[in-house]
Amino acid sequence: MKILLTGVNGQVGSALKPLLMSLGTVQSPPREELDLADAPAVAAWVRRHRPHLIVNAAAYTAVDRAEQEQEAAFALNARLPEQLGRLQREWGGAMIHYSTDYVFDGTRDGAYTEGDETAPLGVYGRSKRAGEEGLMSSGAPSLIFRTSWVYGLHGRNFLRTMLRLGQERAKIQVVNDQWGAPTWAGSIAQGTMAVCAALCRSAQTGESLVEGVSGKEGIYHLTNGGATTWYDFTRRIFELRPECRALVLPIPSSDYPSPVRRPANSRLDNTKLKEVFGIQLSHWSVALEDCLAELPAVHEVFTKTDEV
Repeated sequence: MKILLTGVNGQVGSALKPLLMSLGTVQSPPREELDLADAPAVAAWVRRHRPHLIVNAAAYTAVDRAEQEQEAAFALNARLPEQLGRLQREWGGAMIHYSTDYVFDGTRDGAYTEGDETAPLGVYGRSKRAGEEGLMSSGAPSLIFRTSWVYGLHGRNFLRTMLRLGQERAKIQVVNDQWGAPTWAGSIAQGTMAVCAALCRSAQTGESLVEGVSGKEGIYHLTNGGATTWYDFTRRIFELRPECRALVLPIPSSDYPSPVRRPANSRLDNTKLKEVFGIQLSHWSVALEDCLAELPAVHEVFTKTDEV
């Protein structure tokens, strides 16, 4: 199989690439070769290489900055996945795409299912929802995985920020009224590969994974199990990394200045993923331990330049 992986330098993309290589030839061209914001260039590249599968891990993820950079957010989060889907439709290729809990407004009691009504609170969430709709309307066999609170040892994310602040400051304040499932990029990659294996088993032809997507298209929730708050997530991080000695203080979201209101409830129901593919990711606390086990020493990895 020929696979195009976008966003290879991001949290999910960097975790995915070594695993996807077991399926075939993985191409992840640098920006100099393929600018994802340049629609004609994207069309030319994809038509030239004709990948059997595109795994789109590229995304505009700066939630607050998106309010001032709407064009950039919609270009990457909305128009790109739709364009890739339409290109794949031309020759029967398939798509895997990643979305977010931010398509919901967080007012529901309990976990959201794939069929629940979406109501994004900001530009980031609206752009990701538009990407879902555009890809589904493209006609390409596609799987869309919604995930939440993604973190890892690469890129800018909550885990890296807390590990740094835990050593630099005497105390930090973290919101304790937003609920969700912190999801390790490594778990997302593992879950994606487990789905790919299930698709291969269910198909018949040589290009089995692509064929296997047909009949199983749609949106799936893909998060680590359980739920917690950002405050308790931080406390658990510090328990596992004793070099982080800062005192963690809980605060309400109203005390945290932000241009965009975050969903108070980001819990996603993963039942559909288990029923269709027989896959269930580990509990968030177990995944956090697995992630931090790959980190030798915080001071060797994190620098003053890391930001929230």
